[in-house]
Amino acid sequence: MRPDDIEALVSVGRPAIAGDGSFAVFATSRPDLRADRNVGQLWRIDLPAGDARRITRGVADSAPRLAPDDSRIAFLRADAGGRPQVHIIAAAGSEVVQVTDAPLGVTAFAWSPTGDHIGFTARVPEPGRYGSIDGIAPEAEPPRRITGIRWHANGLGYVADRPAHVFVVSVPDPGAEPAYDAAPSAGTPDAGSHRPVPEEARQLTSGPLSHVGVVFTRDGREILTTTDAIEPEHRDLRTPLLAVPVDGGGQRSMLPPSLSISDIAVAPDGTIALLASDPGATGIDFVAPGVALWILDGDAPRRLTDPETVDLGEVGSHVTAVGDDFLVQNRTRGEVHLLRVSRDGTSSRLRGGLEVVGHAADAAGERIVCAVATSRSAGEILLLDAAGVDARLLTSFGDAARRAGYVLPRELDVTAGDGYPVHGWVAVPAGEGPFPVVLQIHGGPYASYGVHLFDETQVLVEAGYAVVYCNPRGSAGYGRAHGRSIRGRMGTDDLVDVLAFLDGAIEADSRLDGSRVGIMGGSYGGYLTAWAIAHEHRFAAAIVERGFLDPETFQGTSDIGSFFGDEYVGTDAATIREQSPMAVVGEVRTPTLVMHSELDFRCPLEQATRYYTALRRNGVDAELLVFPGEDHELTRSGRPRHRVQRFEAVLEWWGRHLPV
Repeated sequence: MRPDDIEALVSVGRPAIAGDGSFAVFATSRPDLRADRNVGQLWRIDLPAGDARRITRGVADSAPRLAPDDSRIAFLRADAGGRPQVHIIAAAGSEVVQVTDAPLGVTAFAWSPTGDHIGFTARVPEPGRYGSIDGIAPEAEPPRRITGIRWHANGLGYVADRPAHVFVVSVPDPGAEPAYDAAPSAGTPDAGSHRPVPEEARQLTSGPLSHVGVVFTRDGREILTTTDAIEPEHRDLRTPLLAVPVDGGGQRSMLPPSLSISDIAVAPDGTIALLASDPGATGIDFVAPGVALWILDGDAPRRLTDPETVDLGEVGSHVTAVGDDFLVQNRTRGEVHLLRVSRDGTSSRLRGGLEVVGHAADAAGERIVCAVATSRSAGEILLLDAAGVDARLLTSFGDAARRAGYVLPRELDVTAGDGYPVHGWVAVPAGEGPFPVVLQIHGGPYASYGVHLFDETQVLVEAGYAVVYCNPRGSAGYGRAHGRSIRGRMGTDDLVDVLAFLDGAIEADSRLDGSRVGIMGGSYGGYLTAWAIAHEHRFAAAIVERGFLDPETFQGTSDIGSFFGDEYVGTDAATIREQSPMAVVGEVRTPTLVMHSELDFRCPLEQATRYYTALRRNGVDAELLVFPGEDHELTRSGRPRHRVQRFEAVLEWWGRHLPV
């Protein structure tokens, strides 16, 4: 793959399936260089035949959800102001009707059990902020008074002055008479006004707390949601489970703040299931958090899966109710498996060998559709039977990537010097070599490299580099003890593992040139890259991207600074410095490219600028590349042209310091 071949990476979002299993709907997304944005539409696929057809023509339609009677599809589409709003379309095809007109867009939504209402969450701006009053630009807004320990979020910005609230709106009939704008008329209050939606939404919650998620109870009388409070003193990741009456009245607590809840589902019998972790008595014990499946037995939660061995914390993980059972996603050794879990806690694996990113099941549980990523594709739809025995890929979006060209990485296990097993992959260009080697390090640290088609690796291989990457201690997918092993010890066993894996890969394949090696990583990978080049001087060059580089300043600048550093590097000043790349930057001799995004609030820009400045003052060959308007997610969801420009900068840097 060349840099501009990212257009061939078609991903597939969480699908929905009809109750009788006759069809499914899903959304695709891909980078488009001409539009300089991610684009995608909704697709309908007949089952079991697998005939897929595009049913919308929007620029970036997403998140389709079928009505309870399967006659309509609700989904998100940007309005004229670029804000995501709920729209509906007849499942058989029709004109699209806009349902919501939230000033800052919709963040989540769900159908009511009767299909006549949609509940949703949307941020409500303070008057005069975020364009809510024409003529008041951002620089003319009044000052913000901050009294809590948090004030911003990566990819969003300020949070306290635009809390998310729960709304409900009547669903229009897509075949009914359209809504028309009022024509100008003297003495008519709404003369000449624009009417974007047929019905106005009712706001069900208010106040400073933000609400996260919206799920109707079985009878449709209440909406289940959690809240996110900005704490005055100390961070607390525990969230309550609340029930908000649809017809008005006070909300009630279903579960007091004891767990950190990430997803909610309601089974056909009304049982409430949760994906949640226990952040401990402090409320911030999040390192390898141990996300598990829970159900509410009365007022008490009961855990169904073992968080020590089953990891349900993959980004985008959710729960699907299948009769009395539940479908969940378990990440393990670079794969994400689909599990079916019964209420007595027994589970069976329905599908492995790939990464499951979303799932849905028909009412009888006989047909299951999954959105998956594989070593040959960024996204496909997989059809399974109830036992996972009969499996069939129904789509072929990966054909575009195949035409662009890719290599299949080789799986490898290496034993570190202390006897610990390290698992990863090696991707090598065609030919006899010898090839220069690039060691890649993932972010997190509690994340993992996987088996999906990975543009970061493929672009380097196309340019003539052998790429080595692994999941060292601290990563996800190898048991909770593996993930928690570097707590308070960052830069120890994790560094041992990546260097051991590099040496093992070079020893196992004569095509890899161990005398010509570079190192690169982003976020935590940027941390470990910066740490490595201060302690190991074998690398021809390095790329430190969006790095966690100074734990001391991270606390007062990052959106997760109120707890991340405390849990990973501790609170003692001496201990923090023992794990800080900034504290040892004077030992770096390796030419280093520092890359960062201007609006990165996860690892703020000052982490990069201070590190780069220190390198230059110490006489190191260093450059700084800053991407305007981007945040921490540049490499995954940034503007396509910026993503290509980033690849070009990476290849130019390696071409200069590690030529092929």
